[in-house]
Amino acid sequence: MKILKPTALAGLAVSLVALAGCGSSSDTLSAADQSVGAQTTTAASADAIPTQDVVSSVQTVAKLHDELPAAIKSSGVLTLGTTEATGSAGLPHSGSDTSNKQIGLDVDLRDAVAKVLGVDWKVSYGAFETIVPGVQSGKYDVGQDNFAVTSARLPVVDFATYLKDGQGFVAAKSSDLTSVTKLTDVCGHTVSTGAGSSFQQILDAGIKQCSAAGLKPYTPKYYSDTSSILLGLQNGQTDLYFGPTLGDKYLVAHQPNLKFLGEVSSTDVGFVTAKGAPLAHVLVDAVNELIQDGTYAKIFEKWGVGGSGISKSEFNPTPAF
Repeated sequence: MKILKPTALAGLAVSLVALAGCGSSSDTLSAADQSVGAQTTTAASADAIPTQDVVSSVQTVAKLHDELPAAIKSSGVLTLGTTEATGSAGLPHSGSDTSNKQIGLDVDLRDAVAKVLGVDWKVSYGAFETIVPGVQSGKYDVGQDNFAVTSARLPVVDFATYLKDGQGFVAAKSSDLTSVTKLTDVCGHTVSTGAGSSFQQILDAGIKQCSAAGLKPYTPKYYSDTSSILLGLQNGQTDLYFGPTLGDKYLVAHQPNLKFLGEVSSTDVGFVTAKGAPLAHVLVDAVNELIQDGTYAKIFEKWGVGGSGISKSEFNPTPAF
């Protein structure tokens, strides 16, 4: 996950949440691996990528359209700043199909929001670190890239939440582990994750917790590509994969003989808008409409992460850190 990097790790409890921060699940792996997905023998085949249409039937809600700022109602367009995904390694959040069309949970959610509001998205792709400044400057009406609600961001942008994401563990079905809720649950095991990622930082910072608890430390292994991580799980070279929760659940749904064990923390994620602009409240209402009419649940089911959604969208909830 892309993060606001802390200047120091002030204890594991803090770093677990801080490093969970925000951004897309693609940060768990190198940029070069974004196109791996269905191209490797160990990754899900292309026909396993969901294609069902769960958005086109969504109807515009007149009262929500009327809540939009006058300029947006007049143009019928919302500008969106986000990053362009490649391949399937970033799913379920975002990716691209064989025709290079952007797909994923985040794409379906924003398209459904636009349908409810009776507008179209004008999507502009940029680097992750430019999106929030672009929202602040007015270049974009909305930013979306798995942004977590943080105390560092709340002073400069507003949030309309649409999911929670976190840091979780996957193992082979044959694993002796049945549940993981804290790092000390994996002590004595071999754990793989993306080299240079926030997940590596969490493992590096947390390993001392095992010896403090009188347990054998876990053995971290860091890889630069998805296929090596999956191969390691399959051949027993590693016991566990540590990655973003929704990505973990998608992986388990599309790969045989794997199980999701749980997560060690989670954070609210939302659309970002300019500070003080009325648009965030409208987006909250739109997401809640999708939750109430069942579309929201259908989107999560489509991407193999049913039961992972939120029960209610919120405006600027209290940040986890």
